[in-house]
Amino acid sequence: MAKSIDLNSDMGEAFGPWRMGDDTQLLDVVTSANVACGYHAGDPDTMAETMALAVARGVGIGAHPGFPDLQGFGRRRMEVPLKTIANMVRYQVGAAQAMARAAGGEVRHLKLHGALSNMAMKDADLARACYEAALDVAPDVVIMGNPATAMEQVVRDLGCRWAGEIFADRAYEPDGSLVDRRKPGAMVTDPDEAAARMVKMVEAGAILTEDGQRLETRIDTICVHGDSAEAVAVARAVRKGLEDAGIALKPFEGSPL
Repeated sequence: MAKSIDLNSDMGEAFGPWRMGDDTQLLDVVTSANVACGYHAGDPDTMAETMALAVARGVGIGAHPGFPDLQGFGRRRMEVPLKTIANMVRYQVGAAQAMARAAGGEVRHLKLHGALSNMAMKDADLARACYEAALDVAPDVVIMGNPATAMEQVVRDLGCRWAGEIFADRAYEPDGSLVDRRKPGAMVTDPDEAAARMVKMVEAGAILTEDGQRLETRIDTICVHGDSAEAVAVARAVRKGLEDAGIALKPFEGSPL
């Protein structure tokens, strides 16, 4: 069983006057923040504000690149050449680095967003294009991704730093991918249920799927999506559940697999 675990959330996903999530409260609970880089959400002011708050609270900063899909919040699949995808990732990581440094911090990790992430879980070529592009810009960045998927295999091949992530508010398919949001039961919205699931998975050192399978893997971090109405309550419940189980919360170190 892990003695400590990281708790992360996707944030900085406002755009101009349009607000998404309660980043201020979440940053009092989580230990890592995945900050939108302007493609699926976010803008320079939002990035600056979110990163400054993260630095003030000692929360690790990550770049959270996605497809250029503001209207669809990055959740619509796009067919884009790998060369273009790589440049999109470089562009977004570079923006995140600049804003983090201006706020007195650094980008520690990279986590793909939405449809781009879901596609990379099953498409090793896509995952490799994204991760190599990020490493071009930030050679020491920790790749945060889904264990037991193509993401993990690509990271093993690259030999880069890794943080295996599980989701407090999502259900799992037998292959370790996330249940499609359009399917019943895909989202876990009850804070107590989310907390109990995460304690079980961390103690087991495995992803527990909807059909009862156990996928043993290294678990470094837990995600609570910041865009739901229940996000703060779920994050607080998960943190309390883990701490009550004797599992400390702290930012992950990230190491090769």
